[in-house]
Amino acid sequence: MEEKVRFVLEYEQDEHTMSELCQRYGIARETGYVWLRRYRQTGVEGLLELNRAPQRHPNQTPPETERAVLELRQAHMRWGPRKLKHILERDQPHQSWPAASTIGELLKREGLVVERRKRRRTAPYTEPLAHADGANRVWCADFKGWFRTSDGERIDPLTISDAYSRYLLRCQAVAKTDTERTKAIFEAAFREYGMPRAIRTDNGAPFASSAVGGLSRLAVWWMKLGIVPERIAAGHPEQNGRHERMHRTLKQETAQPAAANRRAQQRAFDRFGQEYNQQRPHEALGMRTPAAVYESSPRAYPARVPEPEYPTTMLVRSVHHQGQIRWKKHDVVVSQVLWGEQVGLLPVNERWFTIYFAQFAIARFDSRKLRVWPLPQEENVYIAEAGEGEASPFPNRAICWSARFPGREKSPPAENRGVHICRCAREVRDACLLLRFGPAPSRRSGSQNESRPDDAR
Repeated sequence: MEEKVRFVLEYEQDEHTMSELCQRYGIARETGYVWLRRYRQTGVEGLLELNRAPQRHPNQTPPETERAVLELRQAHMRWGPRKLKHILERDQPHQSWPAASTIGELLKREGLVVERRKRRRTAPYTEPLAHADGANRVWCADFKGWFRTSDGERIDPLTISDAYSRYLLRCQAVAKTDTERTKAIFEAAFREYGMPRAIRTDNGAPFASSAVGGLSRLAVWWMKLGIVPERIAAGHPEQNGRHERMHRTLKQETAQPAAANRRAQQRAFDRFGQEYNQQRPHEALGMRTPAAVYESSPRAYPARVPEPEYPTTMLVRSVHHQGQIRWKKHDVVVSQVLWGEQVGLLPVNERWFTIYFAQFAIARFDSRKLRVWPLPQEENVYIAEAGEGEASPFPNRAICWSARFPGREKSPPAENRGVHICRCAREVRDACLLLRFGPAPSRRSGSQNESRPDDAR
């Protein structure tokens, strides 16, 4: 700075030419004239170093575009750059919008990004929930972790979603997580949307119990409706990962902080369901909303829950109030959750029988020791041990006597087909050859006739 001032002052004294001064100061004549011009225009301040950064950027985001992005972000604080970009392009397709990475940098610059702890990620070895390849193939259900409202009341939200479309069917706070209240919510969902083929849950009440086959009263009701209860392995919530991921968003949007009371909290749940289904795009759905993908099930909820029917090849037994059935004047305990229902016993050989409820195998019966044993793991249709990372046992392992014995009843509706023979089909075929059963009409479970063959009397 001082050197520039001396240069200009010496030149103004007319004692030296520009060429002489530039040679003595070691600068080019163009630089000398630039210093002189700036001094004459703005004085000594003109000799200060100027900022060399460009005054405008050709790729700079216009202020009005940044303002539109920030306004949308303020309305949806949990939406990321890709979702924001998709909504802006959908609502204003004729305007040019910045890339998702640019939107992310803008949000970070404005302090609208909460840094998350980095986690080590591994690639999944199979496609998650591969069998949920259509709407209403599998519903997911669970109770989100309870929390308290500002007035101290406990909130237990029951959530139901469609695994394929991610459509949130129900998000309802219940006063108590018992069978009666849970069944009422499922019944309302069945009446509005129809019935799925399977429902995936964890092993907690009221979805499951410690009874034979893990049955609960709620699961028994599902099975009478022809719905397969899928249960994930104990301690592995990732096997219901799509539903658990929805729970995280639900918690962020509605419970941080919680509402003032139960009514206000339920209104928050309803608003979340509307936004989640109708507005929020989902990357796994190609940035479509769940409402754009989901469609109601063709399986309508019946006016009366049908009673199970069994073929004449099975021995039909009523389950009494203590959960036992009668066998050769002896009481055999099956399960108290089946009280008032009827089960079918399919002979495997002279000693062993497979116990069915509706079309599902639930246990093995040892007629010599008069004991009921759980099914082997590979035959259990209720435990989705494959989980979120593998296909469910539902399409290929549902143990259904109508599939094993073709011609025993009229063909099921198209939406109910796809129930195949399980691994124990060979044993069942051998038993069929032994019994040599022929065409015969099915017998309703409500019949009072519990006749037994001579060897069972």
